[in-house]
Amino acid sequence: MQPYQSLPFQPRPLLAALLLALAAPVHAQQADTADAVVVIAASRSNVEVEKAPQTVVVIKKEDIERQLSITTNSSDVLSNILPSYTPNRGKMNGSGETLRGRTPLILIDGVPQSNPVRPTGREAHTIDYSMVERIEIVQGPNAVNGLGATGGTINIITRRPQKGSLNQHVDVQVTAPTSDVNGDVLNYKTTYRLDGRGDKLEYLISAGYEDQGLYLDGAGRPIGVDITQGDLMDSRSYDVLAKIGYRPDDRQRLQFSVNHYRIKSKASYLAVAGNRTLGTPSTSIEGTPPGTPAWNDAWTSSASYSHTDLYGMELVAMLFSQEFVGLFGADNSATFQDVAIAPRGTLYDQSRAVASKYGSKVGLTKSDLFDGRLKVTAGFDTLVDEGKQDMYGTGRTFVPESKYKNLSLFAQGEYKLLDTVTLHAGARREKADLKVDSYRTLAAYNNTFVQGGKLEFNETLLNAGIVVTPVQDVTFYANYSEGFGLPDIGRTLRSINTPGQSIGSLRALESILTDGVEVGTRVKKGGWEFDASYYRSDSDFGARVVSVNGVFAMAREKTRLEGYEASLAHRFNAAHRASVAYAYTKGRYDSNNDGSLDAKLDGLNVAPNRVIASWNASWTDRLSSLVQVQHAFSQTFDDPAKEFSGYSLADAALNYKLAKGEVRLGVANLFDKDYITYYSQSALVEPARYFAGRGRTVTLGYSLGF
Repeated sequence: MQPYQSLPFQPRPLLAALLLALAAPVHAQQADTADAVVVIAASRSNVEVEKAPQTVVVIKKEDIERQLSITTNSSDVLSNILPSYTPNRGKMNGSGETLRGRTPLILIDGVPQSNPVRPTGREAHTIDYSMVERIEIVQGPNAVNGLGATGGTINIITRRPQKGSLNQHVDVQVTAPTSDVNGDVLNYKTTYRLDGRGDKLEYLISAGYEDQGLYLDGAGRPIGVDITQGDLMDSRSYDVLAKIGYRPDDRQRLQFSVNHYRIKSKASYLAVAGNRTLGTPSTSIEGTPPGTPAWNDAWTSSASYSHTDLYGMELVAMLFSQEFVGLFGADNSATFQDVAIAPRGTLYDQSRAVASKYGSKVGLTKSDLFDGRLKVTAGFDTLVDEGKQDMYGTGRTFVPESKYKNLSLFAQGEYKLLDTVTLHAGARREKADLKVDSYRTLAAYNNTFVQGGKLEFNETLLNAGIVVTPVQDVTFYANYSEGFGLPDIGRTLRSINTPGQSIGSLRALESILTDGVEVGTRVKKGGWEFDASYYRSDSDFGARVVSVNGVFAMAREKTRLEGYEASLAHRFNAAHRASVAYAYTKGRYDSNNDGSLDAKLDGLNVAPNRVIASWNASWTDRLSSLVQVQHAFSQTFDDPAKEFSGYSLADAALNYKLAKGEVRLGVANLFDKDYITYYSQSALVEPARYFAGRGRTVTLGYSLGF
C-alpha cells in the first residue's frame, strides 16, 4: 500500500507571521438574507460573520422546526443539513458520528456535554431539539471553548422567551410508517411551552414528552434493536427546560437556566442477527432482554452575567454544572465474564457511565483600541470533571474513579489592518491534571492491579487567520488553529492487562493535539450565495476508534483528515430558495508506526462523501414546503468487508397556517428506500449490528400559540 501523499505545510512559521494581534478563530458561514450583523456566540468574542476566518454554519430556528417535522432524531437534524457530519446510526449511542472526521465538542448554551474522562457516544442526546433556538457549528479543530473540539464545536442555544407577559405554545405530533400501521410502530410527541419577556424580566418553562415505537425498514421488516448500546426506537423520553433572565438596566443581564433530559428504552424487543453475505439485515422480535433497560439522564444548569459597558469593556461570565448518567444494556460478552461469579458465557452484566462536571467561563472584551481597529478578548476557563464506569449488575469497576481539573487562560483579538483586510490571532494556555485511583481490571483482563496516579497536561494552543474582501460581496479567508483533546481515558484504563502497570507510564493517555488549516471563499451577490473551502487537520499522535471483541477501544496513531466543501444557494424571489452542498473527506492513519500514512480510516472514524440539495418554498401566506435530497457516495476501505455501497434519500414537508394554529405533514425517506446504514456497512462487521435504515414514515403535527 502506498503512503499517503499531500501538499507540504509548515504551520508554525505561517502562524508567527500572522500573530500581529490576539485573535478569535471562530468563524462563520450563514445563509441569512437579513442585512443585520450576525455574530457567533461560540466565538467567545462575538466574531461577525463577514470577518470570520473559519467555516461556521448557523442553523436557525425555522430550519430546526422544518427538520423536526420530518424526524425528531437530533443527529438526523445535523446530518440532514451538514454533509460533513456522519449520517446518524438511529441509536442512543452516537459513537462514529464525526464532524470532518473528528469528534466535535457539543455545548448547550456554552456548557460542555462531552465528558473528557469517559466519552460515551451519548453526547448528542442530552436535549430535545424542540427546546432549541439555533445551533452554531464551528468546523475544524479549535481550542476557543477548551478541551474536546478536535473536529469542531456544536453549540446548541436554547429558546429565548418571546415578547409579552404570558405566551403559551402547544405542539402535538404522531409518526407512522407507511408499510404497516399499528400501535407498536407509532411515535407520539408533545411539547408545551410557557414564556414571557418584559423590559426587565423574562422567563421560559418548556416540557416535552416522546414515546417511540418499533422502527420498520424499507421492506417493512422490524429494524434490529441495539440492546447493549441503547436504542432510540422503542423508548420514552422527556425534557424539561426552565430559564429566567433579569436586566437591571440596558447594559446588564443575568440569567439562570436548567435542562433535564432523560431517555429510556421500553425493553420490548430482542435482536435477531443478520447476514452480511446474504445482505439480510438484523431484525427484532418481541421479548424482554435481560437486565435493566438502557437509559440516558442529563442535568445541565448554568448561571450567566453580562455587562456591555464595564469601564468601556464587555464582560461575559458563566458558572455551569452537568450531571450525567448513561446506562448501557446487559450483555454476556467475553469482556464481562468472570468464572468467580458465574460459569463462563452465562454472566449478563451492563456498564454504567457516571460523570459530574462544573466550571466557569469568563471573558472581557475591549473593542475600540487603535481608533476602533483592534478588538481584544481575554479571560479564563475552569473545569472539574469527575467520572467513572462501573458494572451495574455486579458492582465491579470497569473504569476507575477519575478526576480531571483544568485551568485555561486565553487571549484573542481581531485587527482591521486595512479596510479590506482583517487579521485574527490568539493563544490559549491549557493547564490540567488527571488523577486516577488505583483499581483492578475485570477478569477478562486478568484482574490486573493498576497503580493509580496523576497525569499533567500543559499545552499552549495557537490560532491565526486572515480575511480579505477585495471587492464588495466577495471574501477570501485562511486560518490555522490548534485543537486539544484527550483520548478516551476509559477505554484505555479498562483494557490494561500488564502486571505492574502504573497510570503515569501510559503513553496511550497522552493528549491529542490537532493542527488544522483551512482556506476558503464566500460570495454573496444578489440572490446567489457561494461558499467553498479546503481543509486539513493533522495529529501526530491521534486517536482511532476500533472494535475489539465487540468492545470499542482506542488506537493511538498518526492521523490526517483532508477534504473540501462547497455550497451554492439561490433565492429566486422572496418565496423560493434552493441550495446544494457537497463535502469530500479523506482520512488516513499510520498503521505500522513507520511515519507514513498508509491506511484508510474506516466508517467508524470518517464520514462518507455526501451531497445534500434542498428547496424551500412559500406558495402562499399560509402554505410552505420543503423538499430535500441527499446522496452518500459509495466508498471502499482497506477491509473489503467494510465496502460501502452508497444510497440516496429524499424527504418532504408541508406546513399550513390555519385560522388558529398550524398543521404540518412530513415524509421521511419519501421513496421508501431499503438500505443498510453507513455505520453498519463501513464501521463494524457484526451480524447483530447489521442495521437497515428506517423506511418511509409520515408525521402529522399541529401547533398552537396563544
